[in-house]
Amino acid sequence: MRTDVGHTLQLGVVYSQTWPKLQELNLMFPENRVIRLTQLLKIWMPPLAVLSVCVQLQYFGSSYLWSALACGLFMLALPLQGYFWLGLRSQSQLPPAVSHWYRDIRAQMQQAGVQVPQAATGKPCYGDLANVLQSALRQLDKAFFHHWF
Repeated sequence: MRTDVGHTLQLGVVYSQTWPKLQELNLMFPENRVIRLTQLLKIWMPPLAVLSVCVQLQYFGSSYLWSALACGLFMLALPLQGYFWLGLRSQSQLPPAVSHWYRDIRAQMQQAGVQVPQAATGKPCYGDLANVLQSALRQLDKAFFHHWF
């Protein structure tokens, strides 16, 4: 597992685009909530950060410039923290119960004659699960998919 911050952020962005946004997955995985929150933060934090810096400078004066900038930078970093968490999560190994579920889905997709994403070498990770679930959503009908939940 690489610890490069830029690479982890890129993996987080890819993982947020790959993970299927199904309500059935909300109870089992926090990804849907984190992805939605990160997208909201990406939209709203830049204007709020600028507003925060401007308001602090307006009321407290230029002597509080550095603390106002620190507050603004913290607000700008919030979406990056979400993508960083998603990037780390995409590289994390699946727990045994979820790993078994992942293998069952892959086996059922292969039995149905569906093209399955490349199998993980060793233990599968959450990124592999996202790829398999996304492939199942695209290629299988809803009735076949919903019996997994």
